[in-house]
Amino acid sequence: MKRLIAVSAVLVSLAAGAYVLPGGSILRRMATAREEKRLAAFRVEGSVIFSSSGVAEAGAALNVPTDRPELQGDGVLSVKIPGRCRFDASSPDSSLKAATVQASGKKRVEGKEVPAISVLVTQVCAILAQDAGSVQDTKLAQEAYLQGLGVNTKVTSLARFGGEVAYVLGDPAEGKPQFWVYKDAFRPARLRYSDASGAAWDVRFVDYASPATGDWMPRTVEVWKAGQRVLRFTALKADNRSAVPDKLFTP
Repeated sequence: MKRLIAVSAVLVSLAAGAYVLPGGSILRRMATAREEKRLAAFRVEGSVIFSSSGVAEAGAALNVPTDRPELQGDGVLSVKIPGRCRFDASSPDSSLKAATVQASGKKRVEGKEVPAISVLVTQVCAILAQDAGSVQDTKLAQEAYLQGLGVNTKVTSLARFGGEVAYVLGDPAEGKPQFWVYKDAFRPARLRYSDASGAAWDVRFVDYASPATGDWMPRTVEVWKAGQRVLRFTALKADNRSAVPDKLFTP
């Protein structure tokens, strides 16, 4: 109860001195900011760290020992806009790979599925690779997607995330579905929701000011489950100019 009161107090204090945009305006400005980047495809290479329950799941998929607090490896995120995304994870201790692919709204897994990877791919595709043809159509598609996850896009407030002020779409109470957007640049910051099984997920988009990715992709994407981080992908190299082969997304 004290935690809920503290969270509410922060939200109220931030909102007290500032006008809070309605959800539709926030999503429209986010869609506009994304369109201005003129992205068609991109590839991001980096390190991936599995922790908590992610260690056992990734270890089973990659066939590596899991008697450690964290499992480190390499990750590659490949995206073609709109809506085709792939994430490959590998370990220097194994010849196996784990990959999740999403294309045309359908998911495909190569090897054993790692739930945290599937969540990363699904939400990156929905949030960073959405393009419905126009700013208004993209805004409407984003709005419908968030509402499908239980986010009440008509309720907005302000909060702090990673030291920055962010708009919060959704009920501000702890544990409710929410979508956070950095206030100054209208970039996605955080998505909180529960899946059909009741598992609580929190996907975080951190640091858009990295030399590795510029301002078009967060340097770090984290996936949290039930309050514990299960995956962290940190970009070391990114390319939004070279072509990404279609064969990466086909069976």
